[in-house]
Amino acid sequence: MATTTKYKPYPKMKPAGVDWIGKIPAEWNVEYMKNLGRFESSGIDKKIVEGEPLIQMVNYTDIYGNESRMIDSKRELMTVSCPAWKIPEANLIKGDLVFTPSSETTEDIGLSALISENLKNTVFSYHVIRFRFSKELNNDFKKYLCNNAFVWQQFSRLAKGTTRQILDRNDFKNIFVVIPSVEEQKAISDFLDRETTKIDGVVEKKQKLIELLKEKRQALITHAVTKGLDPKVKMKSSGIDWLGDIPEKWEIWKYGHLFLSSMGETILREDLIDDGKIPVYSATEENVNFGYVDSASVILNKGDLVIPARGNSIGNVKLVDKLSTTTQTTIYSKLIKKSKIDVRYVLYLLAGLKNIYFFFDRTAIPQITVDQVQNNDLCIPSLIEQETIADFLDRETTKIDGIIKKVETQIEKLQEYR
Repeated sequence: MATTTKYKPYPKMKPAGVDWIGKIPAEWNVEYMKNLGRFESSGIDKKIVEGEPLIQMVNYTDIYGNESRMIDSKRELMTVSCPAWKIPEANLIKGDLVFTPSSETTEDIGLSALISENLKNTVFSYHVIRFRFSKELNNDFKKYLCNNAFVWQQFSRLAKGTTRQILDRNDFKNIFVVIPSVEEQKAISDFLDRETTKIDGVVEKKQKLIELLKEKRQALITHAVTKGLDPKVKMKSSGIDWLGDIPEKWEIWKYGHLFLSSMGETILREDLIDDGKIPVYSATEENVNFGYVDSASVILNKGDLVIPARGNSIGNVKLVDKLSTTTQTTIYSKLIKKSKIDVRYVLYLLAGLKNIYFFFDRTAIPQITVDQVQNNDLCIPSLIEQETIADFLDRETTKIDGIIKKVETQIEKLQEYR
């Protein structure tokens, strides 16, 4: 897919007046944001105080991830309270821009959204900065004015902080923006609306494709580890309601009869070092090794399993590939029936039936226990069949993962082009 388009050059160009901008079309101008209007803060927190009027509030989350770059009355906003005298000062009217002045990364700082209509009984939070124009610009063009790489690069250079990146009002005031003629503002916004809508449509289709591929991957694993690979094999009742029939020669084993499981050791963040003898293993998908220690009472070896026991990563089982240790929020399992089990097969089995094996009460703190894990029923074929199934799933999931990666790369390129 082509991600570049050739545009006709403007017949007449002029110096922008700012060295690193270079030249711009002769009828365009470069302006400081402070010359186009005013930036304001509200000081309104996301809380409800008895006796204060209730009101809707635009917060950081209404800007971050808002692909439309617009906020209107249809958007569900947070309800807060606010002193009555503050409401007129922090109101939001058609044509205002709201910005994110802080973030954990420079990539998410300085994002903006256009208030596309007058919002009744709505204010902006202290996590947001409002910009109200004094100079007339095409309303649709405003949403693109600061949502572009040219402006984001300036925000990135001006951002201050270590754990959190911050822009103050003076930073916003001194941002340069490029202003086309009034006629071109409309033409540009119409063009960008049209083209970004096309791109968004393609991205949405590709995201749906990824979801379908992930569903196919999961279904492939679940079928292989519960029914096997031979469609003609004779079946028998497993004796377990949720499992149903399994191949006739398969057996049901308790997890605890095949593996010895326990919790990892207590390791605090301040115990971690950047370089040491023993890597600390995390079973989360995002990060496998998040530090080192020089000594540990729990030693994991290649072929052991680690299972997150708390939080959103519960049940994301990983296969240990080197000597390491793990933390108190992780269950680790060591195989005790080595002559009967290919650990890769069990890994796929636990992944395929994750929602059954690692069920927890979602009204409480998300967590699972060693006893829960040890008491799980596993359907176990012969060692040779386990190896065959694991080899098959290694091949097929690698193919699917490769396709998913390609589609994700296509989405990234489309979003960069956008």
